[in-house]
Amino acid sequence: GKFLEMVSCMIRPRRILEIGTFTGYSAICLAKGLTPDGKLITIEVNEEMEDFINDFIKKSGMEDRIELVLGDALKVIPGLDEQFDLIFIDADKEQYIDYYELALDKLKNGAFILADNVLWGGKAVYDKKPDNETQGIRRFNEQVKNDDRVEQVMLSIRDGLLLIRKV
Repeated sequence: GKFLEMVSCMIRPRRILEIGTFTGYSAICLAKGLTPDGKLITIEVNEEMEDFINDFIKKSGMEDRIELVLGDALKVIPGLDEQFDLIFIDADKEQYIDYYELALDKLKNGAFILADNVLWGGKAVYDKKPDNETQGIRRFNEQVKNDDRVEQVMLSIRDGLLLIRKV
């Protein structure tokens, strides 16, 4: 979380999109770097988490800066009518490529995507019989590596972060 906060503080984004909220912890960390008029939209598919997330965000004092949207990110993102300075992907690993393509369309030139879990416990590199999630991460990593629309660097922090800049 502290690394996400630091990256956000370095970038000073006005608009952040988070794909995959879970508890809201990463949203809170990312929101700490927002400009004074900034806003973070976080998308969560699991409606059962709504009360927990809203309570956690309220306790953080960030409820005026973070907007929770419930739904399938693949359906929500196309309906967002804005461009983002930073997008954080941490959702269904099998869909990372789809999230990435949608995210690129909503990303300003020179802005950043951070993708979490790109080492996937080492399975993204070493697993000889990968499951669907591992295959999704592998395809995603390969696609980003070969995408001339972006620059990227893989960071071996925790379970791997891919820092991507749209050129």
